[in-house]
Amino acid sequence: MEDVNNYNKEHLKNSSGLLTNGRWLTNVGTFRAYVMEYLKKHPHSRKDLTLLVRQLEPTEKGLPLQVYVFVDTTIWAEYEGIQADIFDHLLAIAPEFGLNIFQEPSGRDFKSLSEARPIR
Repeated sequence: MEDVNNYNKEHLKNSSGLLTNGRWLTNVGTFRAYVMEYLKKHPHSRKDLTLLVRQLEPTEKGLPLQVYVFVDTTIWAEYEGIQADIFDHLLAIAPEFGLNIFQEPSGRDFKSLSEARPIR
């Protein structure tokens, strides 16, 4: 926050005194930074290989986040377990950043809506 505030104070006052084109903290940007730090500290991530967390192009289904990390095993079952653990954590922690995970509704979702009792 201090870096963001200092940058904005130094660079971004327009003639009307409004802050424009500044640096801002957003929930998705903060989440992305969290994921990067989480992966850097993860006991199975390879610290000597590429580690990348980035946003992809937004779609009508949301804002995809790409996670690119190498782990310390090539044993398939172990790799799949590590990957699942990482994504379990990210899915569980996302609401702490004010983010919702998108999932396509299924036929069961629509059926439960049609069976719901009307609100009176």
